[in-house]
Amino acid sequence: MSDTIKLIRESNGIAVIQLSNPPLNVVSRELTLQLAQVLKQIETDPQIRVVIVTGEGSRAFCAGADIKEFADLVKAGTVIVDKLAIENYVYDMLDKLPIPTIAAINGIALGGGAELALCCDIRVMEEQTQIGFPECKLGVFPGSGGTQRLPQLIGEARAKELMYIGDSINAETAFRMGLINRIAPEGKALEAAMELALTISLRSGVAMKCIKQAVDHGLLAGTAAGQSKSLELSEIVFKSEDIHEGIAAFYGKRSANFKHR
Repeated sequence: MSDTIKLIRESNGIAVIQLSNPPLNVVSRELTLQLAQVLKQIETDPQIRVVIVTGEGSRAFCAGADIKEFADLVKAGTVIVDKLAIENYVYDMLDKLPIPTIAAINGIALGGGAELALCCDIRVMEEQTQIGFPECKLGVFPGSGGTQRLPQLIGEARAKELMYIGDSINAETAFRMGLINRIAPEGKALEAAMELALTISLRSGVAMKCIKQAVDHGLLAGTAAGQSKSLELSEIVFKSEDIHEGIAAFYGKRSANFKHR
């Protein structure tokens, strides 16, 4: 089995997941299974506090499904069990990582590739590239969580339009819709994502985890349940070492040196 996923550990608690299935970093069964293995490593590594997902090369972040493999599975009648069910499970693993995640969209992000980017908390996209959900042009629809995650980001009407028409949009349009957070110059998505990740990594790791958990719980269970969960999580941050360092740094007029515990 070739390495279609690479885990690169950087300094300051930052890790990069690189999709390495050139030339278009397409989503194959092999890539999906390797991504699951890497995500399990990250879940059990307390040294990793921020994750960046990007594609190898400059042509594509991820151009979607491996069409040859997809066609074979459709013909065999096993596309659900052998592809979509697995992708949904693994994409959920990325979505539910307890630490901040950033997609560095360094090339086209289409179909399953765009759905993968939706699983990250923040998206940085290069100015010259495109993102889209062209599944309807093949007679199918986004089947790896896109029908649920996209409306949460940009609203029901815009999400349906993108999925009904299937045309790609550029970075400026994606930014205006709220589909991406930041636009990077050509060739600079990973660099911009690294700068953002560094800023996040210097914040309290305890607080970052609690923020993510509180927001995600509220989106799933509703505002009242989210507020109740927020109170529970506040107990955690106020009992952490980081809160004492944060207060001391504030009064000392210096940058905090959090220990993330």
